[in-house]
Amino acid sequence: MIHPVDTTISMLYIIFIFAIGLWAGIKYQHKTGQQNEASEYFLAGKTLKWPMIGLALFATNISCVHLVSLAQSGFDSGLLNGNFEWMAAFTLILLSLFFVPFYIKSGVTTLPDFLEKRYDRASRDWLAIVSVVSAIVIHISFSLLAGGIVLQTLFGVNLYTSVIIIALITAVYTIVGGLRAVVVTESIQTVVLLSGAIIMTIACYHKIGGWHAMVDVLQQQHQLEKLSMMRPHGDSSGLPWYAVFLGYPILGIWYWCADQTIVQRVLGAKDENHARIGPIFCGFIKILPVFIFVMPGLFAYALTQTGQLDISALKTFEGGKEVVNSKGIYTLMILQLIPKGLAGILVAALLSGLMSQISGALNSISTMASYDIYQRYRPDVSDKKLVKAGKIAAGLSLIFSLLLLPLLNSYESIFNGLNDIIAHIAPPITCVFLLGIFWGKASAKSARLTLYIGSATGVIIFIISKVYPDNFIGQIPFMMMAFYLFCFCLFLQVTFSYVFPVQHTAESALLYWKSPWESLSEKGWSGLGNYKLLSFLLLIVMCALFWVFR
Repeated sequence: MIHPVDTTISMLYIIFIFAIGLWAGIKYQHKTGQQNEASEYFLAGKTLKWPMIGLALFATNISCVHLVSLAQSGFDSGLLNGNFEWMAAFTLILLSLFFVPFYIKSGVTTLPDFLEKRYDRASRDWLAIVSVVSAIVIHISFSLLAGGIVLQTLFGVNLYTSVIIIALITAVYTIVGGLRAVVVTESIQTVVLLSGAIIMTIACYHKIGGWHAMVDVLQQQHQLEKLSMMRPHGDSSGLPWYAVFLGYPILGIWYWCADQTIVQRVLGAKDENHARIGPIFCGFIKILPVFIFVMPGLFAYALTQTGQLDISALKTFEGGKEVVNSKGIYTLMILQLIPKGLAGILVAALLSGLMSQISGALNSISTMASYDIYQRYRPDVSDKKLVKAGKIAAGLSLIFSLLLLPLLNSYESIFNGLNDIIAHIAPPITCVFLLGIFWGKASAKSARLTLYIGSATGVIIFIISKVYPDNFIGQIPFMMMAFYLFCFCLFLQVTFSYVFPVQHTAESALLYWKSPWESLSEKGWSGLGNYKLLSFLLLIVMCALFWVFR
């Protein structure tokens, strides 16, 4: 159990974030006199600058799931799952260069709204429903599950009791304060989260005796492949190098470029330059997780082999065989490797990840429920009622998320379970967005049919793979499944676009690139703040890192 001093630090942190969240939302409302102004509530009045956007993007992405499950993946398979962090940088470059200009210039409030402007109302309706469901399952439920596991281990509190308390606290300041409260608290939480992760990394590094000592342990155990992020064909992980490069872009483009929960921070940007630089800034921050989230798990594996970390509490017997339930490895590291006082900061970091993910998802759900669903049937609704509808939707979503926890807890790896679900819902959305902005012939009816058929196919295949895991569908790694589903959706939309030719409106004719180079025509800021220069630097840095850890 964690020391009372650390418990006190954790409780004070929750109170602090709660107070800051309420203050940030209420103060600005009183200052502007726009308590019920929808734009202020949902998009922070479109006043966000690039540092806050970048930090908020990172905080919304990095949840308790990442802290807990990336350490678990580092313990189980080494640096492999770090690919999900570093590949994100490339999709953030795509967001900055190709997607942001249309999102900002079209003045959309939600991504379903953009899809209507580019295609039609039916596409908007479908994406709104899928986006709300995915935010509930992926961004809230999985985060609550990871947070509950941590809090149960550290404090001995029932899993469901602990997550309900944290979820309610987060919901209050999010529902009251809107996006401004979310972004302000996320900026603080990013700093706390990174500080906690760095403390853990340093503690593990010193305990094992440095990098070379860890490598020696891995060599003795014949586990040097744990240091490689590029695995060969047939690797037991199911993630060979080609699966990463073929499958991740499908997941990543949906997550970073077409998911309301993430992109809403960009939609609240002050102008296009701030909207472009924010994702690039986040891309540079995304370099860190491999070293401060995944690497500690690898250090923990080495410490276990040398007897410096006792994992007996994680061992269970299944079928007469001893197995290690590595889900709890991160909390075990907190209890055994972190001194009193500092452990409280680590718990605060975990809570930061949990609360920022929940707050971001609730805000995006309330935005889509208001603009894409409620306003759809009440086009003349007042801002006051629009905001009220969003708050109600956020509350109902939180309740539904809590009810899903027992079902999602069946996954052995939370991180893999999360990406497994994304792999089956992302392909049609990624396809429709990519063709929408890069191919002028992509028609409204083709997008609608691709979303319907592609989503239904993904759900059916997901069910088959779970009901009959031993058949050939169940044996396909989820990253390759994402790629195959995307190819199927690509075939569908291209075919349907020729069968049902596009009929552009005056608005949709302006929402695709006539040439990819057209997106670079905007000069942007001069000097080091130029989005083209920063994108190029990020690209070079990421290629170099992949080469070093190939």
